[in-house]
Amino acid sequence: MNTVNTYAVEDKVVVVTGAGSGIGRAIARAFLLNGAIVVVTGRRRQPLEETVEGAADGRALVIPGDVSRRDDVEALVSTVLDKHGRIDVVVSNAGVHDGGGDITELTDENWALLRGVNIDGFLHLAQATLPELVRSGGNFVAVSSVSGIAGDWGQAAYNASKHAMTGFVRSLALDYGGRGVRVNAVLPAFTLTEMTAGMAKDEEALAPFVNRIALGRPGEPDDIAPAVLFLASEDARYVTGALLAVDGGTSASTGQPHTD
Repeated sequence: MNTVNTYAVEDKVVVVTGAGSGIGRAIARAFLLNGAIVVVTGRRRQPLEETVEGAADGRALVIPGDVSRRDDVEALVSTVLDKHGRIDVVVSNAGVHDGGGDITELTDENWALLRGVNIDGFLHLAQATLPELVRSGGNFVAVSSVSGIAGDWGQAAYNASKHAMTGFVRSLALDYGGRGVRVNAVLPAFTLTEMTAGMAKDEEALAPFVNRIALGRPGEPDDIAPAVLFLASEDARYVTGALLAVDGGTSASTGQPHTD
């Protein structure tokens, strides 16, 4: 990988969760291209290895794990500290979607999955890394969703999990700003990833989503990564508690249909 050095993240030790595909993979690769030392984690080793393929020796570290398990997160942090001695940036990207539906049909299993990854996973990561970020003067970036600032039809449980993330971000920005740690979030809307691949192939299903996007197309992972790099960099040194919509203008709409 060639170093671009567009953002001021060179030699920062960066941890990216959910880095085996989609937005997480794009974020990890963007940090590598900008000279950071990147630690990638996710449930499966092979996709993580693919994410960092081509990275220079010593610039990438693969640590499989499940953020919904506190022990896995604590082991992740311990390994990073043993290897690199510090953590400068944490990107909480791991997330799941339950498919949606009426709240009365939500099973305990689906709610446990949403809560375990989207809420508990964020909590475990924040608890384990914030003390290290205080020591390094680092920062924490969450990949939430525009669904964390508004509602969607048939997505009550998913929306609740993402609202929890944005609530955490704002409160932690207040709690940790005085200790030198910035906490921010990016909020994608409909983005073309493995999670949305089925819908993206169905033009009829995709059309209502594109209709709401001012820029006229779904997002792509590489659209999201630069915003994360900015928030993580010294260029954003006076930004904390921000919920940055990276959504092609989706959240600019009142919800009325496009009429052209």
